[in-house]
Amino acid sequence: MLRITGVSKRFGSLVAVDQLEMHVPPGRVHAFLGPNGAGKTTTIKMCTGLLRPDDGSIAIDGLDVVRQGVEARRCIAYVPDEPYLYERLTGREFLDFTARIYGLDRATFAKRFDEVVEQFALADFMDQLAEGYSHGMRQRVVLAAAVLHHPKLLIVDEPLVGLDPKHIRVVLQLLREFADDGRSVLMSTHTLAAVEDVADAVTVINHGKVLFDGSVTELRGDQSIERKFLDMTDSSLRAAVVAGDEPVDND
Repeated sequence: MLRITGVSKRFGSLVAVDQLEMHVPPGRVHAFLGPNGAGKTTTIKMCTGLLRPDDGSIAIDGLDVVRQGVEARRCIAYVPDEPYLYERLTGREFLDFTARIYGLDRATFAKRFDEVVEQFALADFMDQLAEGYSHGMRQRVVLAAAVLHHPKLLIVDEPLVGLDPKHIRVVLQLLREFADDGRSVLMSTHTLAAVEDVADAVTVINHGKVLFDGSVTELRGDQSIERKFLDMTDSSLRAAVVAGDEPVDND
């Protein structure tokens, strides 16, 4: 579903992503891990077409995101780490607006609207203006909007921030069901417990380079994921310091 091949991105002399390789097949929740400044958000922006890679290629469902950008973006939904809503629209109006962008007919939208309102427990505030929403309410509405059109690939950047335990469980269940339906999820997160709970595979990067790419079981080994992640990224930082490289300040 998502294939990243030899991708690099530079900002002047700064190499934010360095020869990245990653494959997310259908039916998988793939966790994308790294400390702040590792290059995760830069990678995600290239996957969504917001940035162009300097080297390599990114394909979504076989479509090149640079040469076939419009077609590729029809296959995806992207939920950024800061949930943005139009302040003077209600939740209902925002979902309606999103459905029109994706070209959903009115009957399909009506059906999908009822489904996501129930799934994300939105009914109590759907007709309130977004300017009065809490962060958690915004996050739930943005996630609901993202899955309205049944995308093949869902890209989420820190999807659990600001959610209470009940709705964290709802979102994790959604991601799992999304993958079990034969679609794919790329989830960038610092919530390592969620990785153990829902992810099938993991890519860990630091300073734009891949440190690990494999299954959750392989990453964990005989330790916790948190311990392995910290050991791995601390070792990467120490190696960079010894080599005289400056830390990359770009997530």
